[in-house]
Amino acid sequence: MPLRPLSPAKLWRRRLQHYRLEAARCRDCGKTIYPPRPRCPYCGSRNLEKLSLLGKKGKLVTYTVEYTVPAGFREQAPLVIGIAEIEGARILASMTDVDPEELRTGMCVEPVLRRIRSTDPYGVIAYAVKLRPCLGAGHEGGEGEAGGGSKGDS
Repeated sequence: MPLRPLSPAKLWRRRLQHYRLEAARCRDCGKTIYPPRPRCPYCGSRNLEKLSLLGKKGKLVTYTVEYTVPAGFREQAPLVIGIAEIEGARILASMTDVDPEELRTGMCVEPVLRRIRSTDPYGVIAYAVKLRPCLGAGHEGGEGEAGGGSKGDS
């Protein structure tokens, strides 16, 4: 079933939810909450501050490389999915600008916005947050362990 496009009016009403990657930091216990919630799940406090994660660097915790992908994603194969820890938050996202053979757990990654669809009948271009290796940082920032992810036909 194809996704229904958002009308320009609905997109405008939801504009604060799009084109950003936000978490919350609890001012009482210091934990980072992603996605943000009205209460801290660790201590129950409502004393939270917004935290933007776009532009921040983190570490690749784990990843998987999908070689068998659904029909709508064949042009993106192999599809690389990673989990990164950024400012204490764990983010699950597709990876971009990466050779699967060069991935290492612990390597420096950063979240970026990437166009995912431009076929909307209203002309709205859809973007999503993806992870990419840090520019100019190589594989520093962690153990640099090869094969930290999984390769499979799932």
